[in-house]
Amino acid sequence: MPKPGFKSITVAEQVYDKFHEIYSENRIALAMKGVNSFAGYVTYKMEEMMEKDRVFAKYAPRMERVSMDDDRVILKDNAQDRIIEVSIEEGEPYCQFCEKWDCPHIGFVWSIPDVYEALDARGVKKH
Repeated sequence: MPKPGFKSITVAEQVYDKFHEIYSENRIALAMKGVNSFAGYVTYKMEEMMEKDRVFAKYAPRMERVSMDDDRVILKDNAQDRIIEVSIEEGEPYCQFCEKWDCPHIGFVWSIPDVYEALDARGVKKH
């Protein structure tokens, strides 16, 4: 029975094991972000995914990914009927259209799971 104010969920053992493995491997870095327990890590990842989903749902009808290569992501901005290039400059995404380091196009890029994973694996910084 969980403590008051908490709920429990059931996940497949392989999912639990994968999350626990990642948590264990990154325990020090996570502690620096204020994540001090496995339950805290799972909560942190769920909140992170909900935020990505929120951004994606907000901009998905407006934007779509066209392509991605090593140093850029090409988007179609349907609201502006334009092709947008988001390049990687100085280790961070930069919108060539908006000429900004932080704009809806950058947020959309971070909300695409496989693009996020590729950028994160390359050490690209997120504001």
